[in-house]
Amino acid sequence: MNELIGRVFSFEKTVFPKSSELYGQLSTHGQAPKALMISCADLRIVPEQIMQAQPGDLFVCRNAGNMVPAYSTMNGGVSSTVEYAVVALGVRDIIVCGHSDCGAMKALAAPEAPEGMPNVVAWLRHGAAAEHVVSTCSPHLHGHDRVRAVSLQNIIAQIDHLRTHPSVSAAIARGEMSLHGWFVDISAGQVLGLDGDTGEFVPLREDRPMPVALAAAPRFAREPALAEAAE
Repeated sequence: MNELIGRVFSFEKTVFPKSSELYGQLSTHGQAPKALMISCADLRIVPEQIMQAQPGDLFVCRNAGNMVPAYSTMNGGVSSTVEYAVVALGVRDIIVCGHSDCGAMKALAAPEAPEGMPNVVAWLRHGAAAEHVVSTCSPHLHGHDRVRAVSLQNIIAQIDHLRTHPSVSAAIARGEMSLHGWFVDISAGQVLGLDGDTGEFVPLREDRPMPVALAAAPRFAREPALAEAAE
């Protein structure tokens, strides 16, 4: 704790003075984040560092296994954060970000549930679809390969859960929301993105279009009479 408190003093004496104007604007005008990132609580993954984000850029929700409970299955912090980000803050992009060597995914991929952690076991059920897909479609995978496959499938599963949230589904229907699935390979220092068209995770590259899990596009059909009138 002494070391951590020392860092607080460093923030007050060094970091804050250099960014006092930015913090002043944020305190006066409030927050207007560019995106919501739902990432794992693992200390090796720092969303703001990965995005090179400044204060005010990124709205972050972290939990074990970057889970998003399907709507109505659990009224908790993740669901409330998603709703607030979309409705109150007007976020137009949501990123579900998993990573390599994830403890939650190791537990999800293991043949037996963790002992002595009933709340963890209950929480991991939100990733049950990912484990089932891998066990059914790729039963030959074991060890590291199985954990990685479950981690990737879990990102897809949580994006599917996101789409059950009314605020998200309405924003998607209006063409105001894009969903993204990212996977951070810790050892390689690489970020993979889910391409919704191919279902593959591909490296994010400066010279290529960014892969998007679900791109913003109006899906709400207008009334025929209104459409004709507009023409």
